[in-house]
Amino acid sequence: MTPTTKSKNNLLRSRNRLIGSVLTASTVLALAACSSEPSKNDARDTAPPVSSTDKPSASPSQDPTAPVKDAYQHYWEEQVKAYSKGDAKGTDLSLYSGALALSKTEDDLKDFKAKGIVTTGAPGHDVHVTSFQPDAKVPQAKITDCLDTSTWKFIYRDTRKPVEMPKDRLVRYLTTVDAEKWGNQWKVLNVVQQQRAC
Repeated sequence: MTPTTKSKNNLLRSRNRLIGSVLTASTVLALAACSSEPSKNDARDTAPPVSSTDKPSASPSQDPTAPVKDAYQHYWEEQVKAYSKGDAKGTDLSLYSGALALSKTEDDLKDFKAKGIVTTGAPGHDVHVTSFQPDAKVPQAKITDCLDTSTWKFIYRDTRKPVEMPKDRLVRYLTTVDAEKWGNQWKVLNVVQQQRAC
């Protein structure tokens, strides 16, 4: 059944909230730390002497913003799971999101479930942490993400046919993200779609 113009607009608004609300693995791959087999000898006896001119090198994996990027990646992974089956049950969505981000996703899932819509594929991301305040009373971070929805498709669950979308819609656009650390866990709290291509 083809949606009416009104339902298309409602669907587009829901879709934009949803996709404006996770990171591709390529943008958040952490560099693995090198490891070696432990020596049978005491490390104090076998370690080479360190001269006063030697400077310890910083490990590239010690990015202080890595935990918030990781939480954002997981947030999107859990959203993709939820939308692909039309239900947040069995996902960790509430672990990685809260406040408006979580409630918007839950509202969209209800709307899509009523219309028999699910998703296939996943969006792409280009993520940058633009503000990071780990020492605030409530640690905070802001993220910008160039969200690419070209490979994330909305389909009708029963027929597997694609949901008709406006041809002039943006498929790559900027989103801004607010995150906070609650206890030991970073959470995505709000995601806002900017009406700007990227």
